[in-house]
Amino acid sequence: MSKEISRRQFLENIGLGTAAGTSLLLLRDTASARPTTDPIPSRTLGRTGAKVSILAFGCGSRFLMYQDEDKALAALNRAIDLGITYLDTAYAYGDGKSESRVGQVMVRRRREVWLATKIPDRTRDQFLQRLEGSLKRLRVDHVDLVHIHSLGQADDLAKIEAPDGALKGALEAREQKMTRFIGVTSHTNGEVMAQAIQRHDLDCVQMALNPSRNGRFEELALPAAKQKNLGIIAMKVTGQEYLLGRGSGKSDMSSLLRYSISLPVTTAVVGMPRLEMLEHNIEVARSFSPLSEEEMEHLRRELTPARGGLEKKLVGHLDGPTANPEVFHA
Repeated sequence: MSKEISRRQFLENIGLGTAAGTSLLLLRDTASARPTTDPIPSRTLGRTGAKVSILAFGCGSRFLMYQDEDKALAALNRAIDLGITYLDTAYAYGDGKSESRVGQVMVRRRREVWLATKIPDRTRDQFLQRLEGSLKRLRVDHVDLVHIHSLGQADDLAKIEAPDGALKGALEAREQKMTRFIGVTSHTNGEVMAQAIQRHDLDCVQMALNPSRNGRFEELALPAAKQKNLGIIAMKVTGQEYLLGRGSGKSDMSSLLRYSISLPVTTAVVGMPRLEMLEHNIEVARSFSPLSEEEMEHLRRELTPARGGLEKKLVGHLDGPTANPEVFHA
């Protein structure tokens, strides 16, 4: 694709009219200056060489729970103000709604963050076409990372790997500078994820990593990614709150977050639909100290009863909300 000029022209046009108005969308209690308190620790994102905060802001279904646009933008700006430097969005999060919200902030703050989005389409042509739209919604001429979104079972990997599959589109997008790096995400099957890692020239991977060890990602995909020095991003830290609470198979937010960050990952993506959750998780990240192996094993035993239920919840679950789930299968 040779649309670099048209993308840049588009971005120049939108930049002129929106930069001044963006500040009006911020709430008064989101200070623009970074706080003087301890920063969030950062880690190197594998072979990319980039350093990002160990806590990432998830712009998925929980971000869309901010129904008021101003409050959503205020929360995102607050996250950046407090030191989060990794933003995770996707087309499927509201069929472009999340990307459009992030784009309003990127007009002013693009250089402060690592920007990742995810494309659900399984063919080369649709992948590249969808990514073009994502760049426009995000108001950028490239992203730092684009993932093939939500790898499923072996038959899904076969679609992605086909001669005209999404993997070809991702590789072309990297060559054409639409993205600096490429990756794959999955919360379904760690064995299939490990196969994708071993077979292909990926830069990063994003996978479900929590003490229940659903999908065997920690046992199978994590070692494969480490061996190739990929940037590793944890997600489903709370299993979409399935693991939060008291009693068998449950734990608290701080323990779950500390567990995931204690693994050999760079950052953990967490959806935070309320400001108090954002503030709490940032404090956990700021004061982070890794769990001992004994503490991690204790959490695994505590969360084992939830493993089957969480796998049933996530296998076949299509990240959204999207009104067009077929894009994950086409």
